[in-house]
Amino acid sequence: MIFFLDTADLAQIEEVKRLGLLDGVTTNPTHVAKTGATPRELYPEICRVVDGPVSLEAVGLEADAIVEEGRQLASIADNVVVKVPVIKEGLIAVNRLAAEGIRTNVTTTFSASQALLAAKVGATYISPFVGRLDTISHDGTEVARQIRRIYDNYGFETKLLVAAVRHPMHVLDAALMGADVCTMAYDVMLQLYEHPLTDAVIEQFLKDWERVPR
Repeated sequence: MIFFLDTADLAQIEEVKRLGLLDGVTTNPTHVAKTGATPRELYPEICRVVDGPVSLEAVGLEADAIVEEGRQLASIADNVVVKVPVIKEGLIAVNRLAAEGIRTNVTTTFSASQALLAAKVGATYISPFVGRLDTISHDGTEVARQIRRIYDNYGFETKLLVAAVRHPMHVLDAALMGADVCTMAYDVMLQLYEHPLTDAVIEQFLKDWERVPR
């Protein structure tokens, strides 16, 4: 499974790249606002650091505006993927962008039927927000499983990108269902390393090593 880091923080991106775990990056307006940098400054630098896809968000709500913004974003670097909301105008824009060879990531996805439409209009990625569904007592992981099943049934090329993950179990569930990609925050990615038994065994080994004659 491919790992994307969900951030606009260059320090986090550099660190995950150093760990060898960085396959790509997803950003959104909230992440960008936290950096204090302008998109004009930030986006080219992220695209330079990241070898894989970088999802940058279009904020327009009408098809013409989304397409024009998508073209501008795609011109920043070859690895840009344009994030588009799964609304009617967004789907129209995705279809037009796909015809121009511009990759898209359809976001704010909360149902398998939305994902079906996105695949039919040529989305490169679909991003079900599993954690946000969980917070309103819906099973976000089950929605992602439904999407996986539909895409497999019909051979859609759109990649399943599990998003808005809140903890390592979401990542594990994504891997078990066969998601193509999981995007996660920096702290969630680091939590994948953590297990209390690992810490306990290392501590015991080190104590025992101190008793070994030198």
